[in-house]
Amino acid sequence: MKKTFLPLLGVGAVSLGLGCSGPVTSYGNAQATETVNADFGSTDLQMIADKIVASLITSNRLQPDPADPDKPPLISVTRLRNNTSEHIDTKSITDKIRISLIKSGKVRFSALDSQADLMNQYKLQGTMADTATQKTAGKQTGAKYILDGDISSIVKTNGRVKDVYYKITLKATDIESGVIEWADEVEIRKDSVRRLFGA
Repeated sequence: MKKTFLPLLGVGAVSLGLGCSGPVTSYGNAQATETVNADFGSTDLQMIADKIVASLITSNRLQPDPADPDKPPLISVTRLRNNTSEHIDTKSITDKIRISLIKSGKVRFSALDSQADLMNQYKLQGTMADTATQKTAGKQTGAKYILDGDISSIVKTNGRVKDVYYKITLKATDIESGVIEWADEVEIRKDSVRRLFGA
């Protein structure tokens, strides 16, 4: 009886082990083209940032502030407006563009668009920091330009075929004059075909 029971116990343990195993996870290349579906993805984000940043830098339209001519122009940025029917993390797009522009050394960015964080820091320093090193509101450098834009899409389906067109527009406006000094757009078109079986 023991001889029969032990092999069955072993088979059961193997079966349980296989049945409870989770997904196999591995690292991929963050720069690789992502084509899981036609929805907005990481490749689209990277493509937008690369093209927009290259356009803005090579345009030479943004000039230093006359009050600070020896430093790159100071920009304030707002999050892209999402005019699509998808949930798109526009903060990630905005952050990617900002970081790429900062790395270029051609512009600087104001932190005044993060007012809540700044106000919290002033409040904290006002109660805890030594008065000799305490920083207060009202001394921040004003930005010369504001960078803003939006992302929109047109989605068409025909049977198993889905076609998605994205358009991302961005503009830089001189805050004092209200003049749009630079603007550009990036267009992306993606197609996907739903499989007949296993879709």
